[in-house]
Amino acid sequence: MSSLLTNSTAMTALQTLRSVSSQLSTTQTRISTGQRVSTASDNAAYWSIATSMRADNAALSAVSDSLGLSAATVDTEYTALTTVIGDKDSGLTKLQSLLVEAKTAGIDRSKIQADVTQIQQQMKATANAATFNGINWLSTTATTPTTFSLVSSYSRVGGTPTIGSITVTTANYSLYTSAQGGILDTAGSTAPSIDTMSISALTDSAADQTTLDGYIAQVTAGINSVASAAANLGAVKNRLSTNTDFVKSLMDSVDRGIGQLVDADMNQESTRLSALQVQQQLGVQALSIANNSSQSILSLFR
Repeated sequence: MSSLLTNSTAMTALQTLRSVSSQLSTTQTRISTGQRVSTASDNAAYWSIATSMRADNAALSAVSDSLGLSAATVDTEYTALTTVIGDKDSGLTKLQSLLVEAKTAGIDRSKIQADVTQIQQQMKATANAATFNGINWLSTTATTPTTFSLVSSYSRVGGTPTIGSITVTTANYSLYTSAQGGILDTAGSTAPSIDTMSISALTDSAADQTTLDGYIAQVTAGINSVASAAANLGAVKNRLSTNTDFVKSLMDSVDRGIGQLVDADMNQESTRLSALQVQQQLGVQALSIANNSSQSILSLFR
């Protein structure tokens, strides 16, 4: 039956064209954004998971920045400690050799003391200069925190985040403190502190020679303590470096996981786009033919 009011062919063609246009719009959105899930309406579950993972990656990025800052701080303190240990021409190593030299009979110890004083002042200046971002573990004051927490990791299980950290105890690295309790400004049982010892008034007497032995033992113990502190910081530095590499790898893994959930397959979308464009053109042509079919009714009334 030919009907003037109801054109079922045109209605079918129109429905098909609407469906093709909707699919074409979706495909064009995926191509322009590069994502098959760009909004919650595309896939609520995947969108929610991807959003949480992106937030985790932002937290990991902050951890990576914090690790870099912590590594720079540790490196500054470590460099200062190794400078204080010194070598045959500087630091505690040189100070020890000067004290051994001072045991020589008849030597002018006041001249040796001039070198000792310079070394003492240089070590203190080195400790005072070992500051990074306002933090100094080698020369501390009454307001310096007893411990520092270096952020090292971030993880989330369910809805519970966990922040990992490396705890650094300031007292393990302090060379000078406001209460004279550091490695270099603490007096020993038989000798003054390394920072204040003086040999200019000592003589060749047996008592003074014994005093020099106590000074040498004090400096030797200081070298061992500073070397131990430097070794501990070296271990912390290595741990920070390992964590930095791991966090960067973890961020890449999270990015890949997000991509698997929401990224569009551009090969597939380009193929779909070509097919849908052809379908749209055919749908328009089919609708045009269906609309023109009503014109044949006029021939019945000629």
